[in-house]
Amino acid sequence: KKYVGYIWIRGETSAAPVELAIIWGDSDADRVTYRIDSLSSEYKKYEFQLQAGADSENARLEITSAGKGFFQIGTVSLMPADNIHGMRADTIALLKELNSPIYRWPGGNFVSGYDWRDGIGDRDKRPPRKNPAWQGIEHNDFGIDEFMTFCRVVNTEPLVVVNTGLGDLQMALEELEYANGSADSPMGKLRAKNGHPEPYNVRYWGIGNEMYGNWQLGHMPLEEYVKKHNAFVAAMRKMDPQIKVVAVGNVGPWTEGMFRHCADFIDLMSEHFYVGAKKDVVEHVNQAANRVRQIAEAHRRYRREILGGREIPVALDEWNYWYGDHVFGELGTRYFVRDGLGVAKALNEFARNTDVYAMANYAQTVNVIGAIKTTKTAAAFETTGLMLVLYRHHFGHVPVVTTSQNPIIDAQAAILKDNQALAVAIVNPTGEKQRFSLQLEGAKAGDHGQAWDVAGNDPMDYNEPGKPLRVELRSREVSNGELFEVAPYSATIFQIPLTWRDN
Repeated sequence: KKYVGYIWIRGETSAAPVELAIIWGDSDADRVTYRIDSLSSEYKKYEFQLQAGADSENARLEITSAGKGFFQIGTVSLMPADNIHGMRADTIALLKELNSPIYRWPGGNFVSGYDWRDGIGDRDKRPPRKNPAWQGIEHNDFGIDEFMTFCRVVNTEPLVVVNTGLGDLQMALEELEYANGSADSPMGKLRAKNGHPEPYNVRYWGIGNEMYGNWQLGHMPLEEYVKKHNAFVAAMRKMDPQIKVVAVGNVGPWTEGMFRHCADFIDLMSEHFYVGAKKDVVEHVNQAANRVRQIAEAHRRYRREILGGREIPVALDEWNYWYGDHVFGELGTRYFVRDGLGVAKALNEFARNTDVYAMANYAQTVNVIGAIKTTKTAAAFETTGLMLVLYRHHFGHVPVVTTSQNPIIDAQAAILKDNQALAVAIVNPTGEKQRFSLQLEGAKAGDHGQAWDVAGNDPMDYNEPGKPLRVELRSREVSNGELFEVAPYSATIFQIPLTWRDN
């Protein structure tokens, strides 16, 4: 595989020559090198290309001197030559297939200690910081400009969260102006100087993250936070009246207090949930859908009892299963078929509660608790990610009232955008095949259709990056003249052509 890279280096002339080598074995043939024959006392950038001679998960980059002097490395970069603006091509391909309509950045607990200004300008001159929320170092290679580039590459909309933890209003206003201000505004000029003259026109802005929690940097009591929230929103709306703001919510006293004191300063109310593991597969699968429904029921009550009938929609901008061994680094959970089925049933539940939910952001996307997992050399969809792909590409857009006489399966239908077909999603959390027939009111089903499913032989089946996939998205043709069948431990979407009846 071909790699591209560069190094900033300076040193004494006696330190030369300096060699950079990719090494994948023990013999002299198991390496490829780039040689710098002379050094200067000032930092100089050297760009290089190297072609690895074999595949290895134990390769390394070495920088050595054959001289006797002293040298210093400012920074070094090594990436596959097929990278896309510094992002892995294999991962970007999966993200394009996932086709999410919106991404939330930069968090998450991280945002409450993040200064967005650390992540702009020359990447090689950005300050490294201790990660404010998790382990390790934040090198600030991926800031707001890189996030906007990512959104353009995968054709999605950004949701930018401002820091209401340790951050202040001035920081938020400068970030908003940097993103949306004209090129003649102070921060717009800085954006243009950094290579982005046109405003990003970010529509959705999150006002903090989980500020109700004592784990959150800058956490404060509700009675103080409502003042901070309102001040942020008032000033941000004055700067850009077109923005939509997402407030921090947490079902119970916090959300109730936010509605009582901040309703005029909220466009969407954020809610979060994570669920753990249950031994019984059906109970495990039901958890996420139950939480989706419970949050919706709570918000209907808030509309009646607090908001006087006013409807402020919910952005469920973090939700997932979260448990188990950390297989993929810090908090890196592996997901199984049973988790995927839980995600599928939750997606059905969202369709039943579209009067409440305007947005739902599965957390997270890549690695940690993400829908995609990577190694150094491979990337693959988790079972949860496959369910998101299944529904994104094959479920309908207008939910319809759906009832099932089989209490084992979870069924939800929706009409496709063109009104020419009905999508029926069936989640079967059991180890037995299930069969059903369709009865429609107001339309007639066509004779033939298509079905797609994600299924496992075992509820604990999973995918491993770089190894043959055990769980995949499959498709088949179906006929309406017979019973529809779904596999054990599966989520299936049927698309059936419709002929509308005259009323």
